[in-house]
Amino acid sequence: METDKDHIHYMIEAEAMMSVSKIVNLIKSYTTYHTWKKYPNYLRKQFWKEHAFWTDGYFACSVGNVSEEKLRKYIENEG
Repeated sequence: METDKDHIHYMIEAEAMMSVSKIVNLIKSYTTYHTWKKYPNYLRKQFWKEHAFWTDGYFACSVGNVSEEKLRKYIENEG
């Protein structure tokens, strides 16, 4: 994982049976729940209407003939 001002890069390996949308949904649900649990006072000031945290969309891509090490270095240098 690597973060930037307005986005996060994740390198994830998952079972072929799990869809990308399900993985994204799990990540967003888990991180929203735990972030709100840890920082409720601060987040209430920023997100006063609802417990939102993430945007609805996401971008995902797969990689073909690239080594894990090259992909890891790309993600590390992106942020």
